[in-house]
Amino acid sequence: MLDNHQKNIATFIHLSTFSRFIIPFGNFIGPIVLWIANKEKSEFVDAHGKQAINFQISILLYAIIIGTLTVPFFIFKIFDGIDFIDLHGFDNFHINIGEPSPLFYIGGGLGFLAVIGFILELIFIINASLKARDGELYNYPLTINFIK
Repeated sequence: MLDNHQKNIATFIHLSTFSRFIIPFGNFIGPIVLWIANKEKSEFVDAHGKQAINFQISILLYAIIIGTLTVPFFIFKIFDGIDFIDLHGFDNFHINIGEPSPLFYIGGGLGFLAVIGFILELIFIINASLKARDGELYNYPLTINFIK
């Protein structure tokens, strides 16, 4: 039987991921500290702690992948048209606002995907917190189980 203390700890494990807005890497530090301190006391807390940490690691991995894909598109656009052998300063510098590059669309699309991912992450964390509060197990979608 789950008591309120176990439900509260599991809920705070999920909510502690929001500490990243105050503390660098707080989305890892908070859940890990709460999970390590309480994992031996309850299987319920252990399961929620593993899920929260796995989800944060998965989100970090996805962000690195999207960032790695996005950055080159902007770099190629910045250096497009620059002649590295014969650089004449700003003589040939111009901005064409009327015709955006296809690279801009690809990079912008990946950036938009990152924003949608961030919003979904917030929704999933709140949903997991509510499930933990109610005493239910929650599995984050698209999570790679690094900690089993």
